[in-house]
Amino acid sequence: MSSELTLFITHYGYAAIFLLVLLQELGVPNPVMNEFVLLFSGYLAYTGVLNLWLVLVAAVSADCIGTTILYAVFYMFGAYLMDRRPKWFPVKPSHIEQIKHKIAERQQWGIYLGRLMPFLRGYCSVAAGILSIKPGIFIPAVIVSAITWSGGYVVAGRLLGPYWEQVATRIGNVQKVALLLTAILIVMLVRRAVVRRSRQPI
Repeated sequence: MSSELTLFITHYGYAAIFLLVLLQELGVPNPVMNEFVLLFSGYLAYTGVLNLWLVLVAAVSADCIGTTILYAVFYMFGAYLMDRRPKWFPVKPSHIEQIKHKIAERQQWGIYLGRLMPFLRGYCSVAAGILSIKPGIFIPAVIVSAITWSGGYVVAGRLLGPYWEQVATRIGNVQKVALLLTAILIVMLVRRAVVRRSRQPI
């Protein structure tokens, strides 16, 4: 991670952890992935700068609140957004109905597993909202998944504390690769959109 971000987390502590996790769960991109933020937070708990239990509370609560807000937006306005979806939107109403039946069968278990999939966690909350999955099904699954995911990364950072220098080096390399892959994906999506638009009749 960048020195600025590590100083931000170190200086503002639990508030910084909560804010960074919350923003990314809302879909706002962070300079680094939440997983790295959580690992570093666990490391700070190892060094005694932060309290492990308070770090867990900040991370898990931000995870739950952020993704629940995202879910609520699509739960309330999903039909409106789907009716006015752009042409490039890949999901059709017929496909949504098929997915809805599959999620209904798995209920909390399906949402829980979806929230444990990297890069798909947020989409799971959006899909649950669009599919009108009841809050009584969604929220308990999200709480358990937040404890498992965010809590697990914090605990992992705490356990990896003695080896943090090696871990930080690997994180830096992974971050560079992730940024490169993200840039390639963006270029591919932009190129695809331009090609599709050029093929549309005037």
